[in-house]
Amino acid sequence: MSQDGRPGPATEVFVAHRKLLFTVAYEILGSAADAEDVLQETWLRWADVDLATVRNQRAYLVRITARQALGRLRTLRRRRESYTGPWLPEPLLTAPDVAEDAALAESVSMAMLLVLEMLTPTERAVFVLREVFDLPYGEIGEAVGKTPAAARQIAHRARARVAARRPRAAVSPAEARAALAAFQYAVETGELQGLFNLLAPDVVALSDGGGLVPSVPQPVAGADRVGRLLTGGLKTFAKGLTLEPAWVNGGPALLGRRHGQVDLVLAVRMEGGLVSEMYAVRNPEKLTWLTQETAVGR
Repeated sequence: MSQDGRPGPATEVFVAHRKLLFTVAYEILGSAADAEDVLQETWLRWADVDLATVRNQRAYLVRITARQALGRLRTLRRRRESYTGPWLPEPLLTAPDVAEDAALAESVSMAMLLVLEMLTPTERAVFVLREVFDLPYGEIGEAVGKTPAAARQIAHRARARVAARRPRAAVSPAEARAALAAFQYAVETGELQGLFNLLAPDVVALSDGGGLVPSVPQPVAGADRVGRLLTGGLKTFAKGLTLEPAWVNGGPALLGRRHGQVDLVLAVRMEGGLVSEMYAVRNPEKLTWLTQETAVGR
């Protein structure tokens, strides 16, 4: 803080890029709480920097953030190996206009964050920095401790691995909203046929309770099995649950509230007009960021 009470130059620069830095950390980690911790660490390092020596402040801050996020991800990966049941990313309430940037909306989507879990920590950091934020390989190499040539090779390998599971075609928000509306209608009326008609033959349903609340302990695959799961459990689970549309991770989703508290976030991945994956987040520790919108950006 300067003597006249206004933020100092370092603070002004950090605040100006905060939305970008949070998004970098969140896409590498899949956790908003850990992304915030990374931003605190980034700020502490940035506050000690002589700004006169920094040629590109944005790139410098992104490198610090990515380096801190990568170190934290390596620790988190070890914890996730013992996670109870399927692990899903921590959902964020986002503004509807995030969907206007198709690349950003895809990069923060539940579907893409789950795909990125296949990558090694270094592959994930390199992929995010290159494919989402278009950093040069030299800067990426500095962030992950690799040469530019090695960073390029890692990016190529990560791109190929992601391409194998990436949705084959862009999905309009209207398609996802229609599928979620069918789910809401099924909960509110008990009529499931409209929802069943939207399930792809190889649909997979994932439920993350983190061992803290009841959830399905394993992925459920196939329209028949998912249909039986919904038929058997939806009526019981829906008691006292109210659903409302929301924008989560750049796309349409449903928030389920019980006694006024968020109990469920439901998002879907669509392919060919059908639901190919359903994501239900119930772990209460992952629902704390749903009280207000979180700003993301590139």
